[in-house]
Amino acid sequence: MAKKDDKLYDKYEVEFQLIDTSREELRKKIVNKFLSENGGYWKEGVKHVTKYKYYVETLKDGRRLFLLRPTFLNKGIDFQVWVEKMRGVEDKKPSHKDIFSDLKQKRIENPKEFQLLKKAIERVWNCEDPDKVLKEIKLEFKEGFSSEMLLKMLKWLFIEQDITYWNYDGRGMLKMAIDKEFE
Repeated sequence: MAKKDDKLYDKYEVEFQLIDTSREELRKKIVNKFLSENGGYWKEGVKHVTKYKYYVETLKDGRRLFLLRPTFLNKGIDFQVWVEKMRGVEDKKPSHKDIFSDLKQKRIENPKEFQLLKKAIERVWNCEDPDKVLKEIKLEFKEGFSSEMLLKMLKWLFIEQDITYWNYDGRGMLKMAIDKEFE
């Protein structure tokens, strides 16, 4: 007989691309995608929990960014952003601390190039796709994350904040913190 807390996980992996030009449309499309998920259920006295991994970006080196749902911090339409082999060996969830540390490193390495990176971040914040931005702004830093990885992580961290803090300023919170730190 199953115990009260016994559960089985039904795991799903989904390829999903999200490109749009407005915060509202990005939010609608990702929320609608999440609403199409299979819900959890009970079968023969056992709780079945559905877990999703959405592959959302592929880097030039073949590594992918993915979203994990659901997460343990919030209840509902929440997700975590992860990067395959983020620092070479294991998958990792990039933190704001990781982003700020990388930006500081890039500013020290090449202050002139860093100004172009800030413009690229502004464009991603304004919902431009990182691949499009990188075709128009060539960025080459030797240290830290590739510019491609950094911009794609920021794209999804901005979207995550739009979902979590929609009724506040969403993506604005992270962007204002970046602007304040790197004036």
